[in-house]
Amino acid sequence: MTVSRVLRNRGDVSHATRERVLEAAKTLGYVPNKIAGALASQRVNLVAVIIPSLRNMVFPEVMAGISGVLEDTELQPVVGVTDYMPEKEERVLYEMLSWRPSGVIVAGLEHTEASIAMLKASGIPVVEIMDTDGKPIDCAVGISHRRAGREMARAILKQGYQRIGFMGTKMPLDHRARKRFEGFTEALAKEGVEIVTQEFYSGGSALAKGREMTRTMLEREPELDFLYYSNDMIAAGGLMELLDQGIDIPGQIGIAGFNGVELLDGLPRQVATMDACRTEIGTKAAQVIAARVENPDAEIERIMELTPRISYGDTLKRR
Repeated sequence: MTVSRVLRNRGDVSHATRERVLEAAKTLGYVPNKIAGALASQRVNLVAVIIPSLRNMVFPEVMAGISGVLEDTELQPVVGVTDYMPEKEERVLYEMLSWRPSGVIVAGLEHTEASIAMLKASGIPVVEIMDTDGKPIDCAVGISHRRAGREMARAILKQGYQRIGFMGTKMPLDHRARKRFEGFTEALAKEGVEIVTQEFYSGGSALAKGREMTRTMLEREPELDFLYYSNDMIAAGGLMELLDQGIDIPGQIGIAGFNGVELLDGLPRQVATMDACRTEIGTKAAQVIAARVENPDAEIERIMELTPRISYGDTLKRR
C-alpha cells in the first residue's frame, strides 16, 4: 500500500519512506503500468499534442511553453505530427485518443468532420492553438491571423510602398497563412492597392525557395517595391537574394516576414516581422489543460486571443 501511494504520488507518506521507495524502484528499473491504472481511472497522465510539423521552427517554442507548464504537474506531453494533412490528423487523433489521454492540444481550428466528432466525444479538455479566427470545439489560444495580415498591410502602406508582391506556402493546407493573406489583401484593397504578383511553394528548403521565388518575381515584375513573405524562413532567403543583387533595402525594396524566429537575429539585416506569441500560446494552452484536469469545473476563458507586435527591423522603415 505504501509503495502504491508513493508511485501514484497519492496519500501521506514521509519524505524518508518516499525516497527509499523511489530509490528501490530506480534500482529495479521498475516502470508503473499506466494501462492498468487507466482501467480504474479511465485516463492516463498524458496530454496529446498534435502539431503539423517538426521542421517548422515555430513549433519547438510552442512545445517549450507546453513542457514548461506540464513539468510541474503529473502530466506528460506526447506529440503527434500531421504534416498539414487533415486525413493524417484524423489518424493521429484516433490513435492518441485510444490511449485515453487527460487532454488534447491541437494546432488549428480546421479539422475533418470525423476529427471534430472524436474531439467532442472524448470528454476531455481540448485546446486548439495558434488561431482564434473561428469557433473552437472547447477552448482556443492563439492570435487572429486575419488581424495580423491587416496590421502588416497598414504598416507597409504607411511607409509609402505601393507595388507589393506576396510569397508563401500553398495555402489550402496552411489555413493560418491563408487567413493572414486574406487580412493582408483586404487592408490593401481598402486603400485601393492590389497585390501585383504572387508566388507559392511546397516542400524543400525554405531558404532556397525564398531566394528562388524572389528572383522569379523580380524578373517578372522589376518595379516591385515591397515583398511580403508568409514566414521568416523564406523572407531570409529573399533577403539574401536581394543583397546578392545589390538592391537597396529598404530604399528600393522593403521586405517583411512573419513569426519572429531567432534565425533573423543572425542575418546581415534585421528583417521586419511579426511575433506570433508562440511560447505564450504553448504556456497558456498547457495551463488550461492542467487547470481543467485538476478541476473539470474550473472556469476557463473560451477564446484567449494574444496580441502580436510588428518588429520593423531594417527592412520596413523607409521614411
